Amino acid sequence: MSDLSIHSDEHFMKQALKEAEKAYEDGEIPVGAVVVCQNRIIARAFNQVERLNDVTAHAEMLAITSAQNFLGSRYLDQCTLYVTLEPCVMCGGALYWSQIAKMVYGASDPKRGYFQANPKIMHPQTEIKGGLMADEAATLLKSFFSKLRGNNS
Repeated sequence: MSDLSIHSDEHFMKQALKEAEKAYEDGEIPVGAVVVCQNRIIARAFNQVERLNDVTAHAEMLAITSAQNFLGSRYLDQCTLYVTLEPCVMCGGALYWSQIAKMVYGASDPKRGYFQANPKIMHPQTEIKGGLMADEAATLLKSFFSKLRGNNS
């Protein structure tokens, strides 16, 4: 029996997927993220690289900044990040410095994900869980890139 609790990893990943859908609708690569502290979402973000003309405006980076502002602290050692795609090296470095307690991601990113480049980039005390709702996240990404290339398949 799956955990249908509103405090489950699946519930929070669904919220990150809603953020990814906002990015998709905005013409951005559909990646979404939420930061949770004490079973409460304290930050939501989606990719805004094109909108802000800023290569650092990844969903994770925006969510980290928002969560830190909310808490008034640079450390997120009591928080969990839910993100629809495995973070890149830049985001992995930011997560390291934030000392995030847990990171849950959906789809793997074999080309640009942190794990391919440097699996030790995450803080050693960060709990990592990958592959949660990966199919949903990957489907959204594939649809976006298919649309971008002009394919309707």
